[in-house]
Amino acid sequence: MAEITATGDRRRLIAMLSPAYLWLTVAVFLPLSAMLFFSVLTALPQDGPDWSLTLQNYRLFLTDPVYATLLWKSLQLGLTVTVICILIGYPCALVLARTIRGRARETLFLLVILPFWSNSLVRIFSWAIVLRGNGVLELGLNAVLPFDVSLNLMFTTHAVVIGLVHSYLPYVILTSYLALQAIDDDIIDAARSIGAGTLTILWRLLLPLSLPGLLAGAVLVFVPVVGSFMEPRILGGRMGTYYGTVIEDQFVAVYNWPLGAALSFILLAVVLLILTLTSPILRKARL
Repeated sequence: MAEITATGDRRRLIAMLSPAYLWLTVAVFLPLSAMLFFSVLTALPQDGPDWSLTLQNYRLFLTDPVYATLLWKSLQLGLTVTVICILIGYPCALVLARTIRGRARETLFLLVILPFWSNSLVRIFSWAIVLRGNGVLELGLNAVLPFDVSLNLMFTTHAVVIGLVHSYLPYVILTSYLALQAIDDDIIDAARSIGAGTLTILWRLLLPLSLPGLLAGAVLVFVPVVGSFMEPRILGGRMGTYYGTVIEDQFVAVYNWPLGAALSFILLAVVLLILTLTSPILRKARL
């Protein structure tokens, strides 16, 4: 009887998981398989019959130092944006989860997720209007301060970082907020009853217990930022040449899909390697 029940549970589990796995196969694995095939071609099959298999696209990354330099530059950008998002997002999530109550929390939470309701290009061009010379930010500062201020942050690395932080900050806030909300208030009350101060509760209780959510937000920020291309292209100008913009050029401007696919898979491999190497450290820190 137990075996029949186990078999029925297994069938129901398979039936429930089948749509999800089918969607992953269609939406993720098939496009990745196609891109992997393109990355080892000399030319696209539709461009002509004279195509063959080759590893030259991957070899070009190893022989040309420009690609490695841009990849390192993109990794530095991803780390910078991730750290800034953590420093800003975690305190915001802490205030939302542990301090503010009622309608005020709902209003602030709505403001946090509001950027998701607008198109990314709209957000980027809005920052271009704010950060350019004689833009909204510069005019506002000159109207308040008694001396003239000339910022002109457009087409700088700072503009790229500002645009990326604005785009991905909600991920850290949302994941940290959910983790902080799951902490039982009785634990905090028990810590206070034995004389623990605010900083002790934050460092010894809230931060360790909410660390999984914070790390999840950090990953959700770091991975897309390393391969980003819209913010660097629009806000960075000539200073916005990163690994992601080079990949975009291969697909859109140069029409060299094999090289673009190879560079994309190298980026995927590097990100997965970083996550694999840091996962034991992050797991130990969480425990």
